[in-house]
Amino acid sequence: MKAQQLREMTVEELEKKLTDLKKDLFNLRFQHAINQLDNPHKITDVKRDIARVMTVLGEKNA
Repeated sequence: MKAQQLREMTVEELEKKLTDLKKDLFNLRFQHAINQLDNPHKITDVKRDIARVMTVLGEKNA
């Protein structure tokens, strides 16, 4: 997800996106632990998306 797309969202949408991404990260880590994850790079992608959302939330709250 691009940062520009995130900047166009409202704070409520960003908070919802953040909770969804955290749930996705939990599920990916669980799948990785039991060796059912096909592409471990997805974990890194989700972590970066979480960081992007948190950065944009910080910008909007400041």
